[in-house]
Amino acid sequence: MNMFSEETMLVTGGSGLLGTALKKIFPRAIYPGKEDFNICDLDQITGFLEKNRVETIFHGAAFTSPPKVDKEPIKAIDVNIIGTSNIVKVAAKFGCKVVYISTDYVFKGDKGNYKEDEPVFPVNNYAWSKLGGECAVRLYDNSLIIRTTFGPDVFPYEKAFTDQWTSRESVSKTAQMIKLLLEKDSRGVVHVAGDRKTVHEYAIRLSPDKNIGGLSINDVNFKVPKDTSLNNEHFKKLIS
Repeated sequence: MNMFSEETMLVTGGSGLLGTALKKIFPRAIYPGKEDFNICDLDQITGFLEKNRVETIFHGAAFTSPPKVDKEPIKAIDVNIIGTSNIVKVAAKFGCKVVYISTDYVFKGDKGNYKEDEPVFPVNNYAWSKLGGECAVRLYDNSLIIRTTFGPDVFPYEKAFTDQWTSRESVSKTAQMIKLLLEKDSRGVVHVAGDRKTVHEYAIRLSPDKNIGGLSINDVNFKVPKDTSLNNEHFKKLIS
């Protein structure tokens, strides 16, 4: 197995929130655009790897909006499940490691502090599609599934849930934690997360100078899990 090398890492979803943060940490990695590396086009991504030396595929590209996934479930199948399966297929062909970004929403959200080996039960269609991607990655031994949750470095809303628990961190901090994990050449499933806190507490930590109001999960017209916080003990042991 190859040790991690920034120059031979290809990142999908490079224009997204996490991809943008990773560019600051791994500026010499490969960040192809969708026009050159469309994960829904197996022939195209195979051709790209034939022309470029890639040892790690960091797969962050996804159809991520839960409300939009509800409206376009077939797109979620194409991108999050079939697209991820294509990544695994091409990685297997070229002997690449796959690093797959998944979500805390694969858990039911009724108790929190979830460990990596606990039963999953997605809370919405978006999470089901991400779990579908996990299934493909799990069939490939040379892989790492990172379950995580992150947001912008500045909290973007005026209110935050006081009765929803999370282990979310800023995208910059999450990217730094992922860097530590990649340098350890880890495999399997790892929860990359901070401590357990309410979303309101998280928001105040990010933006202490901003007057952020409180909000209840009962005040909104969509399903919100009560507690999807992740246990991060395995992560801490791996990077120590």
